[in-house]
Amino acid sequence: MSRFRRRSHEMPGLNTASLPDLIFSVLFFFMIVTHMRKETLKVECQVPQGRELTRLTKKSAVSYIHIGRPFDGKYPAAGMIFDGSCIQLNDKYVTPAEIIDYISAERNRLSPEDKQAMTVSIKADKDTKMRVINAVKQALRQAKALKINYSAVENGRIKSEKE
Repeated sequence: MSRFRRRSHEMPGLNTASLPDLIFSVLFFFMIVTHMRKETLKVECQVPQGRELTRLTKKSAVSYIHIGRPFDGKYPAAGMIFDGSCIQLNDKYVTPAEIIDYISAERNRLSPEDKQAMTVSIKADKDTKMRVINAVKQALRQAKALKINYSAVENGRIKSEKE
């Protein structure tokens, strides 16, 4: 009977040798698919609807101008209000005259190939008056930024329409 003596079997431990590989794979996945926001929106921007829209292809050469009312209702200094709307570049309010310097600095920052494809996308609130958008367009014309897109919504998705 000594042959059939019962031995106590212990449960084997969990093998964690591949756990770091799994963690780095998941981390790498999230790093690739996560979109990091470059700027904090300070203006309300409910873009209008459009019908015949196209997508922007090269987004690295796109500069965004946001036009609308401030989120909190607190307007910035009196010089930054233009016909009831504010113009936002990056994280600050600007006047139409300051757009020229901003676009020139953005153009100098780009590579030679991207300078040719540089596009300015205007994301304006649907209640923004045309006077404000015309002032921005005049400033862009003076900065020699002639490729302009207007952002619009089609079936709930934001796209951009080329001018």
